[in-house]
Amino acid sequence: MELFEMLGFSEQGWGAALLLATLLTVALTLCGLLVGSVFGALVAAAKLSPRRSLRSVGELYSTVFRGIPELLVIYLFYFGGSTLITAIGQWFGAEGFIATPPFLVGALAVGMISGSYQAEVYRGAYLAVSQGELEAARAIGMPTLMLARRILMPQIFRLSLPGLGNVWQMSLKDSALISVTGLAELMRTTQIAAGSTRQYFTFYIVGGILYLVLTGMSNQVFGRAEKHMGKSQRRNFAAGN
Repeated sequence: MELFEMLGFSEQGWGAALLLATLLTVALTLCGLLVGSVFGALVAAAKLSPRRSLRSVGELYSTVFRGIPELLVIYLFYFGGSTLITAIGQWFGAEGFIATPPFLVGALAVGMISGSYQAEVYRGAYLAVSQGELEAARAIGMPTLMLARRILMPQIFRLSLPGLGNVWQMSLKDSALISVTGLAELMRTTQIAAGSTRQYFTFYIVGGILYLVLTGMSNQVFGRAEKHMGKSQRRNFAAGN
């Protein structure tokens, strides 16, 4: 089978399967990043809290999910979740082993891992915000929610963008580990195609190229977002003066 035929979109080709797997990889990474943003914001708030107990919880979260290998986290979520669901099912009379949905496992695992890194990104962004600006807003009687919406959150988002770009790239690569659960994302589909055709080198090269395309496109998106936020900040500064 010729190269173009193997990578084509015919019934014998793997083009459609690789395209769907690439889209699934992007969806998985995006869901993981969104889950991680929630945990990251909560952990960052805990680390910035004046209460020692909350700071300890935040440090524990970061230590655990940054210290345990990503693959082990995925195994713990997959087999631990499956064991829990099976036990609940048996309680209600179900029989046999009930596996946790691989996509759900992937989104949660990637999210919890990325959340430990996003927490540091948000924490650093908050500390970089001008405290004088916040004090001035409080001095004129600006409500807390308005202060957060109009001053704090926009600046945290702008300052977080470079770090979030790095977390996205990391999560994109971590998504390949979800292949161990059987989810047909890009890495798993590449393995199946390579084993089916015995063209291991060809398909692993193609898989690597697709990951590089995703990485390059991601860099462009985050780069444009940073430039846009930078221009908005300069316009706001000019208008204030």
